[in-house]
Amino acid sequence: MSGDRPVPEPPAFPGRRWLLPSAVLDPAQEPGGGRPDRRPRRTARDWVVDFTCFLLAVGIGLLALDTVNKEVGLPDAYATLDQVLGALACAAVWLRRRWPTGLAVAMVPVCFVSATAGGAGLVALFTLTVHRPFRYVAGVAGVSVLLNPVFYWLRPDPDVSYPWAVFLSAVLTGAIVGWGMFVRSKRQLMLSFRDRARRAETEAALRAEKAQRLAREAIAREMHDVLAHRLTLLSVHAGALEFRPDAPRAEIVRAAGVIRESAHEALQDLREIIGVLRAGDSDDAGRPQPTFAALDGLV
Repeated sequence: MSGDRPVPEPPAFPGRRWLLPSAVLDPAQEPGGGRPDRRPRRTARDWVVDFTCFLLAVGIGLLALDTVNKEVGLPDAYATLDQVLGALACAAVWLRRRWPTGLAVAMVPVCFVSATAGGAGLVALFTLTVHRPFRYVAGVAGVSVLLNPVFYWLRPDPDVSYPWAVFLSAVLTGAIVGWGMFVRSKRQLMLSFRDRARRAETEAALRAEKAQRLAREAIAREMHDVLAHRLTLLSVHAGALEFRPDAPRAEIVRAAGVIRESAHEALQDLREIIGVLRAGDSDDAGRPQPTFAALDGLV
């Protein structure tokens, strides 16, 4: 970076903020001037996705409730406990962005006890896959797959055979993990595109500033040569007056006029050189002497 002036960063995906998750948007670029150390505020897309996940968890829980009612020999107290845990699990879906790992880990024993919490468990597993590295996902998904045979052995599905129930649960878990990994990869790609665009914009601004500086320096060097020529001419005429103090009055007047004109032009060239070298620092930085037009700004 040239000097101490920071180069402004371009906005991330202007005009499409509501279509992007908060994880892709930089919190420092929020309209309210948010601090980088704060959590990014939810976008409209985040609210829509969270509400959809909540409805999905509730819908799967209602489907599982029908299966719970068909189970033979299930105590009424246990069925009530199943429904209460399912309702609490669906409500906990709103915490998935703040505590994805904790929610996914907590859902493993809850889903083992409550069939109506299965939808919330799938949403928690998907959120964990999107927001955390694969080692966390592998542990939670592996434990879930290992517990599914035990769950269906203790509570068999009246509509599906035991092998098919275990197989379908494993396939569904793998599908959720695969979908989450796809979403995570897509977000990382969008973040890389945003960072690449920001770096390209910064480099372009630096190149433009360097080109302007080089152009000002080239112009200043050319004007310096002109100024040196005028000062040389002034020195020659002054030396002639010093060498011929008894010259005719007309020649002395002409030499004095040439000296005065050369000094005035040298002063103008010097002002132009200073103006070119200081151009771009501020509005009035290139003006050696202020004028009456700058009186309002001074006041």
